[in-house]
Amino acid sequence: MPANVSLGMQAVLQRLGLAEENDGAFNGEWRGGGAVIEKVSPIDGKLLARVRCASDEDYERIVTRAQEAFQKWRVTPAPVRGETVRQLGNALREAKPDLAQLVTMEMGKIVAEGEGEVQEMIDICDFAVGQSRMLYGLTIQSERASHRLMEQWHPLGLVAIISAFNFPVAVWSWNAALAAVCGDATIWKPSEKTPLTAIAVIKIAERVCRRTGADPAIFSLLIGDGPSLGQKLAADRRVPLVSATGSTRMGFEVGKAVHSRLGKSILELGGNNALIVGPTADLAMAASSIFFGSVGTSGQRCTSTRRVIAHESVANKLREQLLSAYKSVRIGNPLDRSTLMGPLIDPPSVDNVQRSIEKVKSEGGEILFGGEKLNGEKFPGGCYMTPCLATARHEFEIVKHETFGPLLYLMSYGDFDEALAMHNDVPQGLSSAIFTNDMREAEKFLSTVGSDCGIANINTGTSGAEIGGAFGGEKQTGGGRESGSDSWKSYMRRQTNTVNFSTELPLAQGITFGDDAGSATA
Repeated sequence: MPANVSLGMQAVLQRLGLAEENDGAFNGEWRGGGAVIEKVSPIDGKLLARVRCASDEDYERIVTRAQEAFQKWRVTPAPVRGETVRQLGNALREAKPDLAQLVTMEMGKIVAEGEGEVQEMIDICDFAVGQSRMLYGLTIQSERASHRLMEQWHPLGLVAIISAFNFPVAVWSWNAALAAVCGDATIWKPSEKTPLTAIAVIKIAERVCRRTGADPAIFSLLIGDGPSLGQKLAADRRVPLVSATGSTRMGFEVGKAVHSRLGKSILELGGNNALIVGPTADLAMAASSIFFGSVGTSGQRCTSTRRVIAHESVANKLREQLLSAYKSVRIGNPLDRSTLMGPLIDPPSVDNVQRSIEKVKSEGGEILFGGEKLNGEKFPGGCYMTPCLATARHEFEIVKHETFGPLLYLMSYGDFDEALAMHNDVPQGLSSAIFTNDMREAEKFLSTVGSDCGIANINTGTSGAEIGGAFGGEKQTGGGRESGSDSWKSYMRRQTNTVNFSTELPLAQGITFGDDAGSATA
């Protein structure tokens, strides 16, 4: 291990199978013939380890090998596939403390959130194991006598998973666990900002597959330059489904490439999530939820609360409660359990938030608190800042954009329909929430004229989705759905079947054809 990694972290890395230099491509065997990434921690700017990226030759080998693995995996009974996923969940349980610490060291989220992310992986494995016995089709009433009409689902093929740095392991599991029980092989292209957690997870999956007899190449890995590798997977006709999590800009590029070859995509892109606070709201609950939603993960969740739309009768009181919370936030090393906010992922991310703060000021907003870069001995690495609370108007150009960091806009409204219009007046449509004790407001928020987002919550915040529900959003969020509910259908191909068990050949819709109508009547 590099000399500047602490002895405790060296032990964590070693227990997870990570060395000072690691191969970043896997297809049943480890390889890496490309450039080398030096991964430094956003906590202190110190080197954690190096990763050898995939080369062009590695790419071809991995896709070819994943195709071979799929051929065998798709004919494995689904409950047997579920057993491999069950054991993967158990292996993640055993590795949870170490893997959570690695998530924190590599990404910067506080350790409690790192533990929560690994728990998401465990939970989706449990969910997928049950789903392996519930890949249900339908029996449909046929209009023709002595006919059976039905639907069934078959494995789809290779699934490319392109994930972002902010949830470096959970998003993979949302896709990979379901894809595995559905009979697919996956190729994971993680963010090059968080390569070590990806390698650690695939090493766990490899050990599980070798123990159960599954081909380890069903969980393949490609680490390398994000845009070039992502575009390769998006354009590759051997990959029928691409699931991509990231910015809206990235989604446009991936979506165009996938759909130009008539492939399938699951796009989970930007969020610009608003929370409405009505006049009857429990303000203490609302303020606590907003605080976590805006400051948690240093504002780097796609479901982070970015806009608060408060009724004018409660706006001032809510503002004071939020100011008090923001002034008390404990910023520092995310491995310290007393810390509530750690660093952003890298210095350019801090600079991006700074530019947005300047933009909101130039448009007429007021900075109520925070927004400063934090440096010095207590905040090494250049990735720390105070969370920023600002007033804004929904017409501001900057408010229409997602700033991926701890910047929260406060706005007010008088009429509820005005609040809904402000809420929906952004290009993104991921997560939304309202705090209210007015049943009519709550029901209207969930109605067809209410929130236009994929997630809409009552008296709970925009952040912290459970794995049992389908996750994703509308508009420029991409329309994809991952994780729970019936999202498994995205990883399979639907087939409609008609079975005729008669001695005649009736046609649908009562059509007769040819001179011999006797065998062709409805």
